[in-house]
Amino acid sequence: MKIGLFFGSFNPIHIGHLIIANTMATATDLEQVWFVVSPQNPFKKNNSLLHEFDRYDLVQRAIADNSLLKVTDVEFHMPKPSYTIDTLIRIQEKFPQHEFKLIMGEDNLSQFPKWKNHDKILEYVGLYVYPRPDSAAHNFKDHPSVRFVEAPLLDISATFLRSCLKKGTSIRYMVPEAVEQMIRIKKFYL
Repeated sequence: MKIGLFFGSFNPIHIGHLIIANTMATATDLEQVWFVVSPQNPFKKNNSLLHEFDRYDLVQRAIADNSLLKVTDVEFHMPKPSYTIDTLIRIQEKFPQHEFKLIMGEDNLSQFPKWKNHDKILEYVGLYVYPRPDSAAHNFKDHPSVRFVEAPLLDISATFLRSCLKKGTSIRYMVPEAVEQMIRIKKFYL
């Protein structure tokens, strides 16, 4: 099976994430998309990051009705911060029967050469790239291991959602109803 790996903190998961994942699973040759919940991104500070198990649960609730989407906690069992190349190796060892592709927003391509072993990532799995607003220039347009996928441009951020929650503003329609319910019940991000 060909599987797309969609890494992120998903703090919280929102409809932008879900639309990208579903587009990748239905408009490409990918047969499934797995959300890889990252405990800690090496490029981001750890403030206001909900516990990884809570973020995993939110993702699970968000995708419960879609058999094309899965969630994995593979990075929870790795040294922190975990690097994408190390996670890819671990996943491939665990699931040798599958072929994996890394899903990434075009806004990450300008920084991609700074990633640990980025050249090995290209060689090992390749990239499926979705458009993002205000993406910086990059040198990957004609790279044989990079596939650009047409997808809706949605500029919703988890930062904006957390700000809404702190202010008591509605996040309705920006996250699935089950996610909003869990956030409200557990008083996340307040």
